Amino acid sequence: MENRTTIIDFVEKYTRQFADHTYLREKVDGVWKEISMTETRETAYRIGAGLMALGLEKGDKIALLSESRAMWILAELGAMYAGATDVPLSVNLGAGEDLIFRINHSESKWVLVSGNHLPKIRAILSKCPQVEKVIVFDDTAFDYETLEPGEMRITDIMKMGDEFLAAHRDEFVSRYKSITPDDYANISYTSGTTADPKGILLTHGNYTCNVKQGNSVIEMGEYSVMLIILPLDHCFAHVAGMYTMMFYGGSIAFVPIGKNALATLRNVPTAIKEVRPHVMLSVPALARNFKKNIETSIKKKGPRVEKLFNFAVKNAIAYNKEYYNRGGFLNWWRKPLMLLFDKLIFKQVREGFGGRMKFFVGGGALLDIELQRFFCAVGMPMFQGYGLTEATPIICANSTGHAIFGSSGRTVKPMDIKICDTDGNEVPIGQKGEIVIRGGNVMAGYWKNPKATAETVVDGWLHTGDMGYICPFDTDFLYVTGRFKSLLISSDGEKYSPEAFEDSLPEVSKYVSQVVLHNNQNPYTIVMIVPEKEALKEYVQGKGLDPETREGKIAMLEKIQAEIDTYKTGGPNEALFPDRWLPAAVVICDEPFTIANQMMNSTMKIVRRKVEEHYADRMEYAYTPEGKNLLNEKNIASI
Repeated sequence: MENRTTIIDFVEKYTRQFADHTYLREKVDGVWKEISMTETRETAYRIGAGLMALGLEKGDKIALLSESRAMWILAELGAMYAGATDVPLSVNLGAGEDLIFRINHSESKWVLVSGNHLPKIRAILSKCPQVEKVIVFDDTAFDYETLEPGEMRITDIMKMGDEFLAAHRDEFVSRYKSITPDDYANISYTSGTTADPKGILLTHGNYTCNVKQGNSVIEMGEYSVMLIILPLDHCFAHVAGMYTMMFYGGSIAFVPIGKNALATLRNVPTAIKEVRPHVMLSVPALARNFKKNIETSIKKKGPRVEKLFNFAVKNAIAYNKEYYNRGGFLNWWRKPLMLLFDKLIFKQVREGFGGRMKFFVGGGALLDIELQRFFCAVGMPMFQGYGLTEATPIICANSTGHAIFGSSGRTVKPMDIKICDTDGNEVPIGQKGEIVIRGGNVMAGYWKNPKATAETVVDGWLHTGDMGYICPFDTDFLYVTGRFKSLLISSDGEKYSPEAFEDSLPEVSKYVSQVVLHNNQNPYTIVMIVPEKEALKEYVQGKGLDPETREGKIAMLEKIQAEIDTYKTGGPNEALFPDRWLPAAVVICDEPFTIANQMMNSTMKIVRRKVEEHYADRMEYAYTPEGKNLLNEKNIASI
């Protein structure tokens, strides 16, 4: 693959190279359906030609709102063959201003939508006057027999495509051959975790470049099967999923769609067992759920099995260390035990994931090192990567045989990287600063926002806004330590990145689900905590207390405080974080951070800005003498 190619060139090459390979796997009416590489390309032709017959011009913007499914990929590829710029939209957007803004700001003339999300589009269409047609996917969950004016089915588009190809095939070929590497493939909107959403312009060349870069650090086997759990609207699923699997001659499987997001999520365990994937794309929140499910399953088998499992995990963790330095002379005796426990215990754990899982690829947020150690111990390593949409998105990743737990992995090649201080000067190897990169994966800019573009991309260098440092003993590896934009600032001006503590506490404590630290030039730091209420109830019941009584609630709060105190001097986790940044006040949240309430985005990152807006009154209260007291009435009511 050349450096400067289009997605069309890419699809043409690899769908022909692996013509008979299965590319897409989807469960329809209870049966897994397979779509080959050749069928994928030919269906994209039909959709692209149908859109041309409908009047779509090269450069038109076409919004896409659907669950992750085969038609999502087929429709996007079809739109690109017709020369359109796709605007992928998150299914978690409601029928409100966020959705209206993206459609109008992108100047989308066409909307492709699944039946499940058609009501959202119908509800806002009057506020999107530039939209000419709404094209509806035939949906397995709902069937819309009656379409409204301006709506069409994708099947009708494909029929129009058949007729157009029969009469004007040369025109269709001429259209897709006119596309250049600098033409826009996507306008991908940021989730707005720290600011209002911006439309990130990603070109055809950005994508094909980043696929090649990604392959310099992670390899897949031919015929490998990837289960897609993450939403397809994000470019991580595009590069690491869609295009990488096409490049290697592998396939993508989708979780069967439920009537709502929760129902789809419940289909994940069954899909894993039926698909038996070799690899999955994951995020830390999903990884923690997988770990908890494994531990719950082991616990149900009784105390003897649980004790043996915990010993086996500890033995494997001690042997693996930070992966790159696993084994060693002093640990030779652990390896036979690992092989024995793998056969007796861990093999059964892996069977719950289909039995063929080679590794997970984790992205989206910092991945706690203990999670990495746990999954490596059970024989399904979770390799941390790092990137951002503005970099299309992969910047670095750990992989089989090339990993340092705690790091974000090897930087992709070819790409330039440097670490800069606040004045933009490059700092020495091993010193923290802002991660700055340059390469063919750097975005074309922000759509209709030249000011933000000029501030972010300077002389071809993308300023990521993320903090990190280059590994001193292996300069191929990058450590990412947090966001510049989410830095806490104390009253004396000192700055601190909160992500590591926020990721660590839920991992260390089974009584804590989600965490957000806050300090904006305040006298002390506060922490907003979503408690694991069932675990806390079990805890107080074990002490002979009723969790519904005031005494029981106070015991729960004191247990949470005790978990935080493990990070203080003298505690088992004392060396992890500076004492001065540990929270002096606790806010117990009365609802979790979820996608539904917009306190979590589609890649399961906590949206700090939304959390702080939602709990503004509780945060203000926490800075009063009464609110600083752990056992205040608001905490007691929320627990």
